[in-house]
Amino acid sequence: MAVTVADLLFWLLALCAGVSGWRVFATDSMVRASFLLLLSFISVAGIMLLLAAPYIGVATVFMMAVEMMVMALFMVMFMMNPAGLNPMMMVHQHKLSIGAGVLAFLGLTAAILLTDLPSDPVPADRPVVHDLGIELLGDSMLVFETAGVTLLATMIGAVVLSSRRGRYGDADAGSRPPGLEPGGDPAGREPEEGGGGHHHHHHHH
Repeated sequence: MAVTVADLLFWLLALCAGVSGWRVFATDSMVRASFLLLLSFISVAGIMLLLAAPYIGVATVFMMAVEMMVMALFMVMFMMNPAGLNPMMMVHQHKLSIGAGVLAFLGLTAAILLTDLPSDPVPADRPVVHDLGIELLGDSMLVFETAGVTLLATMIGAVVLSSRRGRYGDADAGSRPPGLEPGGDPAGREPEEGGGGHHHHHHHH
């Protein structure tokens, strides 16, 4: 049986999805994990496109791109770990997580190989994406629009809350970011000495 370009693309995307998914748990940074997970989802979306499921593939790219970017943005702004780039353990309860992963893989593999999937071909000239869009959004457009505006307001609020300039002056006045190593130099920008704004007083016990 001849190997086609589609076959090569499938195996390449499958390998990329598997490796990047594994690296999500092997990396030591929340930000890197977010982008690796995004790469894994994009690879799966490419497989969906190869399987003639354009709506699912494109929707996966749009949804995961926004979700992972927002997640990385929030972690850079709010994590005590500077920008989510300091080394940290990404996996907890190792034995339980490994066991759950193995069981899930075996269960999904068995379901794929043992299930008698129905065959109901759709006519080639049928506008399936249009029909699916009408089915999903026909009666729910207000819900989708409300969710979109809410997410936009949340992102704007996050940027405003994390702004350096606060109500009483510079938000980082008198603070120093933690070091990459114990006792090492602070990671990131340090507040300028003698700057204006509200200063925090530290009490030593």
